[in-house]
Amino acid sequence: MKIILAIAMLLCALPADAQSWIVDRFDDVKVLRYEVDGFEELPLEEKLLVYYLSEAAVYGRDIVWDQNFRHNLAIRNLLEGIYFSYTGDRSDADFVAFETYLKKVWFANGIHHHYSMAKFVPKFSETWFDGVAPAAGHLKEIIFNPELYPMRVNQAAGEDLLATSAMNYYEGVTQAEAESFYAAMVDPSDKTPMSYGLNSKLVKENGKLSEQVWRVGGMYDRALFRIVDCLEKAAKYARGDQKRTIELLVEYYKSGDLHTFDRFNIAWVEDTASRVDFVNGFTETYGDPLGRKASWESVVNFKDLNATRRSEIISDNAQWFEDNSPVAPQFRKPVVKGVSAKVITAAMLGGDCYPATPIGINLPNADWIRRDHGSKSVTIENITYAYDQAAKGNGFQEEFVLRNEDRERMTRWGSLGGNLHTDLHECLGHGSGRLAPGVKGDEMKQYGSAIEEARADLFALYYIADPKMVELGLIPTLDVAWAEYASYMMNGLMTQMARIEVGANIEESHMRNRAAVANWCYERGGVEIVQQGGKRYVVVPDFEKLRELVGELLGEVQRIKSTGDFEAGKNFIENYGVKVDRELHAEVLERYNSLGLAPYSGFVNPRYELVLDRNGSPEDVVVVYGESYVDQMKRYGSDYGTL
Repeated sequence: MKIILAIAMLLCALPADAQSWIVDRFDDVKVLRYEVDGFEELPLEEKLLVYYLSEAAVYGRDIVWDQNFRHNLAIRNLLEGIYFSYTGDRSDADFVAFETYLKKVWFANGIHHHYSMAKFVPKFSETWFDGVAPAAGHLKEIIFNPELYPMRVNQAAGEDLLATSAMNYYEGVTQAEAESFYAAMVDPSDKTPMSYGLNSKLVKENGKLSEQVWRVGGMYDRALFRIVDCLEKAAKYARGDQKRTIELLVEYYKSGDLHTFDRFNIAWVEDTASRVDFVNGFTETYGDPLGRKASWESVVNFKDLNATRRSEIISDNAQWFEDNSPVAPQFRKPVVKGVSAKVITAAMLGGDCYPATPIGINLPNADWIRRDHGSKSVTIENITYAYDQAAKGNGFQEEFVLRNEDRERMTRWGSLGGNLHTDLHECLGHGSGRLAPGVKGDEMKQYGSAIEEARADLFALYYIADPKMVELGLIPTLDVAWAEYASYMMNGLMTQMARIEVGANIEESHMRNRAAVANWCYERGGVEIVQQGGKRYVVVPDFEKLRELVGELLGEVQRIKSTGDFEAGKNFIENYGVKVDRELHAEVLERYNSLGLAPYSGFVNPRYELVLDRNGSPEDVVVVYGESYVDQMKRYGSDYGTL
């Protein structure tokens, strides 16, 4: 699971003191840079490990493009061919609109928005496009026809979610057929079930269902071959448990065997000693409307030794948090195992974590591995730091926060509160609770991701306001919690609407989670929407009362997950997390746009260069900044294209 930064005050800004962090700006997106502080202090062996793991991360780029939509790579090749060979007037309105469209496609790893999942609408004319791409054929129709492949992931209740989604995880298969196919694989008595279907495409040929497995020699062979080559080079610089972990990942990529994938995950979660670490593989299932098949992603990182002390305190007290949770005792873990947490410096982002990236990650996702072996959580602090720097002085608080005391708390404690929320969400929230006997964890189907994110958010919100946090020295005052409460509720009820197109419902799982939590609390009086000066504001009248409601809802959401209560989960998300107040949405967009803010941010990666001695042996690795967004996309396409 991963947590995505969505509090708008941290995402967007244009003042002069923030400009040095902004690489590019187009439409509703800002592209930022991040710094890899501390890399130069790593020993050569760890630098080389980072280098080869980073190469593996970039070589997986084409996989996620193809997973998102089967025509994405062909469309990307077409668009890049036009853009880089164009000899006409680049200030022409159609070309400028085309350039913006291409940058958005790059950012989203395809022609559908990375967050709303809706297909991009080109603002350049078909006549102009015919002139620069006369042989585009069916690709032109896909780009311009709004009725073709309108949503990458559709989660609308009552519809066939596979027939109405453009993602490339199924072909010729109905939702009912897919659900029946995988249900037949499940052994109810298996206490360590595989993640069936996680690393394959399900297709129907000649009336028969079969899986095309993503492995070397199978689907995505050329990309995985290059990834494996880099991993094998990285393994030469890994030591002890980590070397074995990388070797298991290589074995999994070569075989496609999900039992090996489980062995890899167990080895990975139990390796808590290595400073350099990584995520690499078919990991998160947000892009599958059935929540089964995983997109490819990678994050290469190393531990921030100073900042990790905060997360270590939390993980060291995991049993206390579990024992004092406001959920029913039968849904708590009697013994918390293997919880580890750290603050990391991201060194490279890849696949579904690039250009837009999470700020926290908790893995592995299999409930039984969490139960028997634990989980590993990270907060990516150099990413949140870059967000903070790019958001200085953007005017957001003055526009959307009514009370002076809330603005003062946010200014003073907002960064700490946000990081602690991420720590609690990832380290303990996702790892908390247990399933009832016979429940496998996939009963929520298309609502599973939103329910799970709500569960982790509620855990974080409940405990950030616990006096135990002051006792542990994690916060000096509960004002840190109240700053986070005010920000979270404002975002869930109002400001995240800036990410939604006019007339649309909420589709993305993290957004549905936040809206559901905030609206449920609003309905019960824990949050108010007040009007002043013709504008509406979100206000928390009683923070202690709100915490009580958060605890009550946490207990219910945990019950839903623990018992596999699909109908209750569906009702919670559909009733509170999907619909948008159209009038309020219009107001948010008007106020937001008046500030000149962009609701989405992502990153360009640094480059790593090998320094060789006179004998051709590596004597150093240096990190290089300064590459533009366009240049990075061009280089990735030419140097790392595999499919």
